[in-house]
Amino acid sequence: MRTALALLRRDLGLAFGGRGGPWLPVLFFVAVAVLFPFAVGPDAPLLARTGGGVLWIAALLAAILPIDRLVAPDIDNGVFDQLTLRGVSEELVLVVRLLAHWLSFGPLLLIAALPAAALFDLPAETLRTLLLGLALGTPGLAAIGLVIAALTATVRGGAALGGLLLIPLAVPVLIFGAGALARPDSAGLALCGAISLALCAVAPFAGAGAVRAARES
Repeated sequence: MRTALALLRRDLGLAFGGRGGPWLPVLFFVAVAVLFPFAVGPDAPLLARTGGGVLWIAALLAAILPIDRLVAPDIDNGVFDQLTLRGVSEELVLVVRLLAHWLSFGPLLLIAALPAAALFDLPAETLRTLLLGLALGTPGLAAIGLVIAALTATVRGGAALGGLLLIPLAVPVLIFGAGALARPDSAGLALCGAISLALCAVAPFAGAGAVRAARES
């Protein structure tokens, strides 16, 4: 437990103190929300109908931005080698990193969604569904991002490739999360949460395997 807390403090310090910190994904998210009404014009019913989906897409794209610094710097600097010598498994490191990665952008996106939703004049019911969906779905997006970061850590241009890989893998989360906005029942949110939970369970093991392969190459 002490090791996990020390790793969490380190990862959060890097996430909040690194290049752009956690504000770059949030600013990107808000920029998409601000620019979209200018693109489609002042059609209030259209904005209210499409706004939730636009914010989901903005959240997906914002989750891509920190991929290049999730795993690659620690492989290059030998951090994983040092942790392995101390008996700390890659799986534990990536469980903690997944939590730190989500904490660095997920809660801030939920807060930023409030003023962004006001730009689309979303009804209160839609806003509640949007916030709940993002709370359930963004951990899954973080998990996908972590796995892709591990897979592309030693690949030249890995950030661009990671973005291309993340979008199709995140489609199930996007479909059920954004689809719940158009349905009065909670089945879409339940499926979004189930997919996100499964991704969070699998990601540390898949990412650890990729990290070991990268260290041995």
